[in-house]
Amino acid sequence: MTLEKTQWLKFAFQVQGSVIIRIYKRVIWCGLFGVLISALYYFKLPVSQPIFGSIIPSIVLGLLLVFRTNTAYERFWEGRKIWGTVVNNVRNLARQIWVSVEEITPEDREHKITALHLLVAFAVATKLHLRSEAVNNELKELIHDDKFLQLKIMNNPPIEVAFWIGDYLQYQYRRNCINSYQLTALHELLNGMVDCLGACERILKTPIPLAYSIHLKQLLLLYCILLPFQLVESLQWWTGAMVSLVSFTLFGIEAIGLEIENPFGYDANDLPLDAICSTMKRNIDDLITLTPSSNSYNNRIHNSN
Repeated sequence: MTLEKTQWLKFAFQVQGSVIIRIYKRVIWCGLFGVLISALYYFKLPVSQPIFGSIIPSIVLGLLLVFRTNTAYERFWEGRKIWGTVVNNVRNLARQIWVSVEEITPEDREHKITALHLLVAFAVATKLHLRSEAVNNELKELIHDDKFLQLKIMNNPPIEVAFWIGDYLQYQYRRNCINSYQLTALHELLNGMVDCLGACERILKTPIPLAYSIHLKQLLLLYCILLPFQLVESLQWWTGAMVSLVSFTLFGIEAIGLEIENPFGYDANDLPLDAICSTMKRNIDDLITLTPSSNSYNNRIHNSN
């Protein structure tokens, strides 16, 4: 059972991770405007205009908000699936390199470890690239100093890391440490990782059309401004409270869509990319502790003994 199910009330009143901080000022202003309309109605001014309720039908605004939120969630969920594919490809590629590449000399083991660290470096470089961050010490721990300096001047560091991985595979093929079928399978996994990078860039660089976002905000603002005129006759001094509640609902839904449409940042509702990369690092470290029983170097040592 999830924590959300067992602590329902705690989540209901939780501020961190919600959109309250983003929208509370707008909600307060709408509520105060409702109080102003109530005061004007109290002093017998003709502010009650129920006809305003038909200017923007609630169902139209609701459909627009649902479409906005669904579109944003599709981007969020697609980003999560892409990173799931990255994790799977890194694990499969690491496993096949560790098991399939023969170790002819003792140095080959170190070269394999370096290649496996490059797989994690690809994921970390992708994360930093999507966040428009410079190459940092998180990558320095995974690659050699000369490669780290090269990455710092690259426009797209993940592509450079993928190049190094592919270069390592080709080198092992030329040394007859892997055959052509193994090389093809390994390159397909590497190509899948690069495809995932491109898919993430597509999400990042294709925002919701600006005209749609502007029009939705304009309709939300207009609806919340007209709402007190529609409600004041029946609610009177409760108009401000009701307008605050309605604006909280509408602005909140719109803010949620805005929050999750770019899922690669640091917000509480973004993808946990740091945790995903740390998981891949632990998986690789665990794999390195295992000794493939089929590598030729170990077999020769065993036979000589």
